[in-house]
Amino acid sequence: MEEKQPHTQLSSEINTDNAIIVGDPARVDKVTELMDNIRSWAFNREYKSVIGEYRHTRILVMSTGIGAPSAGIGVEELNNVGVKNIIRVGSAGAMQKDIGLGELIIGEGVVRDDGLTQKYVPDIYPAIPSFKLLSLARKYAPDAIYGIIRSHDGFYMDDNAKNEAFWSEKGIVGADMESGALMVIGRQRHLETLSILNNVVLYEGDLSTGVNNLVNGDDLMAQGEIASLKLALDILSD
Repeated sequence: MEEKQPHTQLSSEINTDNAIIVGDPARVDKVTELMDNIRSWAFNREYKSVIGEYRHTRILVMSTGIGAPSAGIGVEELNNVGVKNIIRVGSAGAMQKDIGLGELIIGEGVVRDDGLTQKYVPDIYPAIPSFKLLSLARKYAPDAIYGIIRSHDGFYMDDNAKNEAFWSEKGIVGADMESGALMVIGRQRHLETLSILNNVVLYEGDLSTGVNNLVNGDDLMAQGEIASLKLALDILSD
């Protein structure tokens, strides 16, 4: 009998090569509202998973918690059970002043400002998404914000404002904590990956306010959350 993956509690019994990963376990419940034939699968630590169908395509949805290490574990264990296409649907902070709340930010590449990916590949190795999935994103969401994002490891460092100003000047459009790990590990494991982010913090806005507004269901951000989830479902079922 196949042994379950130790953290996610997944096995090849999920019988799908398509997965959506989210940070917040509560977002797993949000996406099930858009799917049919939902079956709860597992909930261990930060990894909550369900199986459902969208346009006759079987898709796994799983949370990974916050940060690159837990996202990396999730991606590795998804690969171990036969998943081939992984789309991250998460939240981001805008890095340019003209990006509004609830707008979708889709990463064409990632500045690897995290610690985990340095353990996989050298600094000069790029973090880039699947061309196939990115092309489908442009098909379904031509008006989204496309550009390079930055993945980092924390919110409360003393030099955050200085770092954000530096990267904003370099044209970075948004910031998250998991996309770099997804794309680097995905390339190492021959997976197709993409990151779709819902902007929850205006550039130079208050982080705590933005995240709290997302948790409390602010209208613009709630709309962006649903739009990002639906986009991922459309791409995987294309």
